[in-house]
Amino acid sequence: MLFDSSIRKELARSFGATLVVLITVVMTMMLIRTLGQASRGSVAPTDVLLVMGFTVLGQLPTILSLSLFVAVVSVLSRMYRDSEMVIWFAAGRGLASLLAPLLRFAWPVMLAVGALSLVAWPWANRQVQDLKTRYEQRADVDRIAPGQFQESAGGTRVFFIDKETPDATSASNVFIATQENDRETVTSAQGAQLQVVEGERLVVLSQGQRLETFHDQPRLRLSEFVEYGTRIGSASGGSAEEAAVKTRDTLELMRRPEPLFRAELAWRVGLVVAVLNFVVLGLALAVVNPRAGRSVSLLLALFSFVVYYNLMTMGQSWVGGERLAALPFMAALHGGTLALALLALAARHNHWSLRALLRRPATP
Repeated sequence: MLFDSSIRKELARSFGATLVVLITVVMTMMLIRTLGQASRGSVAPTDVLLVMGFTVLGQLPTILSLSLFVAVVSVLSRMYRDSEMVIWFAAGRGLASLLAPLLRFAWPVMLAVGALSLVAWPWANRQVQDLKTRYEQRADVDRIAPGQFQESAGGTRVFFIDKETPDATSASNVFIATQENDRETVTSAQGAQLQVVEGERLVVLSQGQRLETFHDQPRLRLSEFVEYGTRIGSASGGSAEEAAVKTRDTLELMRRPEPLFRAELAWRVGLVVAVLNFVVLGLALAVVNPRAGRSVSLLLALFSFVVYYNLMTMGQSWVGGERLAALPFMAALHGGTLALALLALAARHNHWSLRALLRRPATP
């Protein structure tokens, strides 16, 4: 009882500290990434915190798995380094006896990863996609910010207005650059007024000029106008784009036989199975060699984590590209990792070594 409680208390402290550090790092990275998307016009500036929050929520399964793996390796490595493992071994506790308290500590984390990967992951991706779709499908005039060059949703126009006006439907010192198939047009005007005529949104420019450059002809056309109207879209927004595979519910993925859906389902289920593999693998890797330094086992664990997740990502692309089937891939990767971890654990528990096996005398 003392053995189990001491192990789990130290695991809880290490797991909590690692989780806080990793969430802080991921939130910082996601904030920088979301600010970059907002500067490119993919995300509304007012939705930056929402997009960052949903993105971090979608990354929580990976963060929890890595936190648990680091906690197991760091705690057991400290016990080896401080000779606590020698005391437990002298009391009749073998290395395999550590597996039970580790699994009792890890099962709530496994349930949390399962809920996040199977339910929260598609929901968070769906929320982010909806925010991006609503922002991209706004009218071009709604996307304009005073004092900034803003690209239209289709990428064919660039707008600029000098400053805000008391009326939300008017602007001053307007610049519009348009690129079409055979020509480029630059229009500037002292004022602009937004109007809705028969369901069409029009902007009426006043007191300006229009410069046209033709791609197939080496000539320019310059014209001045008192008023000039141009269509910028319909009064009602267009239909939303089809949701991506990552936004589909897990039950829908189970009912669909398409390779992309199977690949996404294999990824989500693999996140849950990976938690069990990380516990066993962490127990097998946690060893301290005084001559090798204190952080060797932790670096080896991080390397194993990176390789494991890269293989999961590679396998997901292979399943989506119909190069592999989902079940054989999961059995090979997750089952093979578990088998190797159990074999390494058995070798350390029974003190197996290649040198000892080679030196063992043959039986007559």
